[in-house]
Amino acid sequence: MPELMQFLLSGVTVGAVYALVALGFTIIYNASDVVNFAQGEFVMLGGMITVFAFEAGLPLPLAALIAIAATAAIGVALNKLAIEPARGAPVVSLIIITIGASIFIRGVTQLIFDKQLHRFPAFTGDEPIRILAATILPQSLWVIAGAVVVFVALWLFFTRTLTGKAVLATSNNRLAAQLVGINTKWVMTLSFALSAAIGALAGVLVTPITLTSYDLGIALALKGFAAAMLGGMGNPKGALVGGLLLGLFEALTAGFISSQYKDAVAFIVILAVLFAMPQGLFGRNTVNRV
Repeated sequence: MPELMQFLLSGVTVGAVYALVALGFTIIYNASDVVNFAQGEFVMLGGMITVFAFEAGLPLPLAALIAIAATAAIGVALNKLAIEPARGAPVVSLIIITIGASIFIRGVTQLIFDKQLHRFPAFTGDEPIRILAATILPQSLWVIAGAVVVFVALWLFFTRTLTGKAVLATSNNRLAAQLVGINTKWVMTLSFALSAAIGALAGVLVTPITLTSYDLGIALALKGFAAAMLGGMGNPKGALVGGLLLGLFEALTAGFISSQYKDAVAFIVILAVLFAMPQGLFGRNTVNRV
């Protein structure tokens, strides 16, 4: 029983990170139907910029805010310099552009910073908290709370605000959204800024636990994508649930089978969703009228 509880707590912590990455995927997908595979690099940038700003002497909260703002600016630059000029291209081409952007960001980060692993102090110390004969780090609670707060904020944004509804309208029919007065270019810019900021927040929250390095984003992008697909691409609730489930699957696989198979869980989830339920747990079935 203690072992199971420990695996569950670890899975929820990791799953909350995947959920944050999946929520970033959700914003871009809702605005443009594009899957942004540079999302994992935003997580990496959030952690790396915070580390080096903190080591330069800035207070940790200020370093984190600078990292989130800088990463949001990079997200906007990605949209303006790479996505927007190719707006008329097929969706597959746009996805390939995001993969290229991911490789470019990773390479530049390696040149500007280094190849080493880094961390900064936990927000509220490293003394474990005991829960039913298992332990959890205080920083893990920050990660879980961050995922929940971001989910609630996005749910309110998409359902209760005109700007959020404009994002959904742009995704459903870009031309119709323009005809009713929606500035679709501004919607895309906002979406990339929010997506990058959420990714950076995830990097800030998780770095004291898992460390960070220039090549962290590849695995996070894959697992965030798997979580988004599992929950239903474009659905914030699905992103949260999918991320938590994927984290639990990984933790239980590592604990009861072997840690060697932990990273294969994301691939299995992607294949299972594609074969069994392409719309995910909370996705909507689409109907094309002819």
